[in-house]
Amino acid sequence: MAALDSSFNINNKSEVKNRLFKSAMSEQLGDKNHNPDHKLEKLYETWAKGGTGLLMTGNVMIDRDALGEPKNVVLDEQSDLNAFRKWAKASQADGAKVWMQLNHPGKQIPKFLNSQPVAPSAIPLGGGLEASFNCPRALHNDEIEAIVQRFAVAAKLAKETGFDGVQIHGAHGYLVSQFLSPQHNQRSDKWGGSLKNRMRFVESVYNAIRKEVGEDYPIGIKLNSADYSKGGFSHEEAMQVINHVSDLGMDLIEVSGGTYESPSMIGHKVADSTAKREAYFLEFAESIREKLDAPLVVTGGFRSAAAMQSALDSDACDLIGLARPLAIAPDVSANVLANSDYRIDLKRPTTGVKMVDKMTMLDITWYEFQLARMGEGKAPKPGLSAWSAVTQILASLGMQAFKKRRA
Repeated sequence: MAALDSSFNINNKSEVKNRLFKSAMSEQLGDKNHNPDHKLEKLYETWAKGGTGLLMTGNVMIDRDALGEPKNVVLDEQSDLNAFRKWAKASQADGAKVWMQLNHPGKQIPKFLNSQPVAPSAIPLGGGLEASFNCPRALHNDEIEAIVQRFAVAAKLAKETGFDGVQIHGAHGYLVSQFLSPQHNQRSDKWGGSLKNRMRFVESVYNAIRKEVGEDYPIGIKLNSADYSKGGFSHEEAMQVINHVSDLGMDLIEVSGGTYESPSMIGHKVADSTAKREAYFLEFAESIREKLDAPLVVTGGFRSAAAMQSALDSDACDLIGLARPLAIAPDVSANVLANSDYRIDLKRPTTGVKMVDKMTMLDITWYEFQLARMGEGKAPKPGLSAWSAVTQILASLGMQAFKKRRA
């Protein structure tokens, strides 16, 4: 049984100093050219000095014509590579490792950013999201191949600029996830239909990246345990995909779940028995563990050192994924490692007016406000009132604050 403070060797490619893993959060701290703002350097240096062993960046986009949000960072041939080098170096303070998450949003692009998004099939988002997200156009085969190469170029540049590894974002309803879903991928060519065909896109992305970065550079992936929506990607399919990418040589697999139509990754409709164990997707991780060669991360719901250690003791995972706790307490990891009784509780920010909460996306923007504060060298404000956050959001974004940015 591993201790939380024990080191971990990821496939003999990357030595991580402890078992704590900062999962990706969208920081919205790209500059006007979609390069990393200096605030990202400060933010990640703060997390690195807070004791976390492995930091995963927020979703870095591979195509500047396909942004999921207005201030996404983009990594391509037009990027300022020196800005990325500074970000990587700052993130490696006190021996921390930093990997870059690479993403393409597919159809999850708000209307005001792109009038014609692309996806495996011309199927709109459901669940009331149709008003803010346009129906996508189905990708042509040559466009799919081009996107695969964009992932490879971004990974090559991430390695070149000093990042310790990369992660393919294959969860939460973004493009890789859309290809895997029988609900969102209804193609009849080699990219759709059977699970084998629906896996072809992620397999092609992995192979293209591996060709660019070599055998010794770590590649990970974030995958859904299920989409938790009718007709979507299932637990059984997830098991097959995870086993397949592990066989391909994937170095680290992070398990999450849900989409923005059914947001299980933030605790939407989580069973009481699951909530007591804190980790939303731990049972799924336990079910696949015996058949899996690749190291495993479970993210979502952890709040106490005891639950984190219990997850390691059960051998359900190798690393413990943390996200929102790090947005309000950047030294959570140091506290967890120092005190086996440590616990952090999060309250859902609300103005008490559902319409205001929804229009300002308070579940997201309240936490983004905390990240921005840390990027400015300030401490987060866990006690920040929802109304204060809304006021500051409106002051900085104006009417843009009322435009739905995320599904």
